[in-house]
Order: sequence, then structure tokens, then C-alpha cells
Amino acid sequence: MSLRRARSIDEYVEWVRQAVFEVGDLRECLEYELEDLNRFPAFLDPLQEGIEGIYRSMQDGTYGFGREDMPFMDLAERYADEIPFHTLLKQINETHRRGLVIDSDGG
Repeated sequence: MSLRRARSIDEYVEWVRQAVFEVGDLRECLEYELEDLNRFPAFLDPLQEGIEGIYRSMQDGTYGFGREDMPFMDLAERYADEIPFHTLLKQINETHRRGLVIDSDGG
């Protein structure tokens, strides 16, 4: 199955912004559910740092598309069943690797 890629910079930035929200929301849900535990799942901190880092680089103008997977994708794949927004991360990664979908017929 082919993943959808962003069709504009604005859409791509919005996807990353949504991922920042989703990972923060996941953290809050886990804080509520795991009150008695002393730590979060191992993937949460590096995932959140990776997503927030990409968003910061978009904000400060240092972001660049690349051919390699984003650093957090190994974690995202390994813990896919525990990450409700896993598909969004895959779409962001696919756009990062292959670029935006540009409508070549002008319409």
C-alpha cells in the first residue's frame, strides 16, 4: 500500500504540528493511566524529542528533506501497536524521503 504524501509545505508542516500534539497527548494519557509507575515506555522520550526537533527545525528554517528515514522511525515501527498515530508518522517520513506530491497538470 502506498502512503499518502503531503501536497504542500503547509500541509506537511501541519502534519508535523499534529504529530507534536499527538505525542504530547499520548504522554498525558500515559501519565494519567500509569500514575503508579515510575517511568514511561522506552520509546516515548526519543519519539517526542525527534518529532519536536523536526518541528523546531521547520520553524527556524534549518529543516531539509532527505532520502533517509527520520531518526525516530525505528522506534515508531518497533512500537507501532502502542502508537495510535503511527500512520501519520509514516506519512511524514514518506514525505521527508520522497518529497511533496506536486500536481503536474496544474489542476
